[in-house]
Amino acid sequence: MLKHGILGLLNYGDMSGYEIRQVFKDSLNYFWTAQTSQIYREIGGLEKNGWIEKRTVEQAGKPNKNICSITDEGRKELLRWLSEPDADMDIRSSTLMKTFFMGELPISKSLEFFKELNKEYRIVLSNLQKANNSINLYREMIPDKRNALFWQMTLDFGKRYMQMYLDWTESCIHLVESMEE
Repeated sequence: MLKHGILGLLNYGDMSGYEIRQVFKDSLNYFWTAQTSQIYREIGGLEKNGWIEKRTVEQAGKPNKNICSITDEGRKELLRWLSEPDADMDIRSSTLMKTFFMGELPISKSLEFFKELNKEYRIVLSNLQKANNSINLYREMIPDKRNALFWQMTLDFGKRYMQMYLDWTESCIHLVESMEE
């Protein structure tokens, strides 16, 4: 899936590996994490598949820069992937695994766990609220402004998802507190 994310970014315009990583960090990283090494490894695979091409730009006083461009075959692959329905039901979660076995801890530790989660989810939701700035910035950089509407939809999902986590942790806190009585 990372390879398709990179193809999608390159579909907006040519970028160096560093630029791909930066744009990824400002956008896709909210729902799909990837290390820099993974991104560069995928770029190599995309080039090997003929889905991107690299050209070297010489820079004075700096290392040369490799600029990646999506090929016609890469765009066909991106459109093929986008056209496939994919009901994502993957809910693997270490938080839920821990919650399942939380009964092994003292109530005070369980309460601390959920309160800490709640704080972390609040921070993530706050960061998502700020992501509108990134959308506005990148909207100005692409030719087809309609794409930003879909970015906004993705951001809206993230906000709702985090709000669900907040509601859930607050419910868990209430339930655990009622055990203390």
